[in-house]
Amino acid sequence: MSQEAKPQDAAASGAAAPEAALPFQANEERIIELEAELSRAKDEFLRAKAETENTRRRAQTDIANAHKYAAENFAESLVPVKDSLEAALADQSASLDTLRSGVELTLRQLVSAFERAKIAEINPAGARFDPRAHQAISMVEADVEPNHVVSVLQKGYQLHDRVLRPALVTVAKAKDA
Repeated sequence: MSQEAKPQDAAASGAAAPEAALPFQANEERIIELEAELSRAKDEFLRAKAETENTRRRAQTDIANAHKYAAENFAESLVPVKDSLEAALADQSASLDTLRSGVELTLRQLVSAFERAKIAEINPAGARFDPRAHQAISMVEADVEPNHVVSVLQKGYQLHDRVLRPALVTVAKAKDA
C-alpha cells in the first residue's frame, strides 16, 4: 500500500509542479507572440494612415494646381493674339490694307484659340428663341414666326454646354390682327 501512496504523494508533493508550469509558460509565450503581432499591426496601421494622409495632401495639391493653371492652355493660345495686336499698333505704314489683313490674321488666331478651348459662338439668327442661350432685348412685328430671333445684336458664347454670355437678340412677336 505504501507503493500506491508514493505516486500520489509524489504527484502532490512536487512532481506536478513542472506540469503546472507548462501551461503558464505556453500562455507567456502566446502573450509575447500576440504583443509582437499587435506591434506589427500598429506599425502597419500607422504606415497606412501616413500613406492615406500623403495621398490626401497630394490630391489637394493637384486640385489646387488644376484650379490655378486651368487656363494655361488657353492663355498660351492668346499670347500670339496679343503679339499681333501689338504689332498692328506699332505699324507706322498707315496702309488700310495692311491693317485690315493684320486684323483678319489676329481674328483667325483668336478663333483658333477659342476652338482649342472649346468656346463656341451662339449666333441664333432665325432660330427659335431659347431663354437659356438668348437674351431678348425687344420684341418686334416681323415676317417670321412668333418667338423666333429676328436679329442678333451681339453674339453669345458657350464653353462646352455652359453659356458664358447669352446672345442679345430681337424676337418676333405675333402680328396684331
